[in-house]
Amino acid sequence: MLINCVAYEHGRKLADIAIEEISDYLERPGCFVWVAMAEPQPDELDVVAREFDLHELAVEDARKGHQRPKIEEYGDSLFAVLHPVEWVKGADGIEELVVGEVDIFVGPNYLLTVRHRTGIGFSAVRARAEREPELLRHGSGFVFYAIIDNVVDRYFPVLDALETRLETAEEQMFASGSSRGRIEELYGIKRTLMTLKHAVTPLMEAVGKLYGGRVPHLCQDTQEYFRDVYDHLARINGAIESIREMLTTAIQVNLALIGISDNEVTKRLAAWGALITVPTLIAGIYGMNFKYMPELEWAHGYPLAIAVMVAVDAVLFSRLRRARWI
Repeated sequence: MLINCVAYEHGRKLADIAIEEISDYLERPGCFVWVAMAEPQPDELDVVAREFDLHELAVEDARKGHQRPKIEEYGDSLFAVLHPVEWVKGADGIEELVVGEVDIFVGPNYLLTVRHRTGIGFSAVRARAEREPELLRHGSGFVFYAIIDNVVDRYFPVLDALETRLETAEEQMFASGSSRGRIEELYGIKRTLMTLKHAVTPLMEAVGKLYGGRVPHLCQDTQEYFRDVYDHLARINGAIESIREMLTTAIQVNLALIGISDNEVTKRLAAWGALITVPTLIAGIYGMNFKYMPELEWAHGYPLAIAVMVAVDAVLFSRLRRARWI
């Protein structure tokens, strides 16, 4: 569906226009057209593609979706794929990280965004751009930067949430409870972190080409802005690597704690087994029913056998307790 179709002239909003009027406004000097669409039907996208004269390969990628983050050049235009993220509550009430897709077509005097699988739009970006006409005069290059910056800024709250979950998991690491549950929580954090990394790393490489080396013509007046976005992505990527290392250490510590707990259980079982073995051995000898056994005729043989069992077990119990096996 069509969200917005607005024409701007010299940095200021001119009018909301119909899709069929786009080509007319593109011919006007100093005019810039910004169109936003969400989950468009193929025929809707085809109409806009004809108005902007978009490259067929880029249109095909936008129609199919499920592209990795990238920025590609097609003549004097750019095609970018971004992965915005947001927390969404599932049917069980648990929040999950949902990754959407935004396809962006950028030309000298137009910009088209096509959103897939995300409910968060760019109304805040449009409002900011309209409040700052001196920046909007840069045209599509500045709006392109503002959209990328908005998507990147959405990564920071996700990163903060993952750091908080990791800190909570570390605090509970040495508490009593299910080690299996703690490891499942750590693996859940790691899985979410890798989802975020898959959105950040390719985009970081792509944005790096917009301010250094052979910069596309559309971005030549906004290089410092894209450098700022690259710095944000570098910070996020560094934080992701740090959290990954902490997660690896936390998982290893949990596995070590499980091993220590199993060893403690084994030692206790061995200790109690030793205490049970001695009386069983003595009782087993006297239970063989041999006729000629020297102790069978003793008047105090039974109490003496019991006393020996208790004495041996008492010595064993004392030594095992001192060794912390019991």
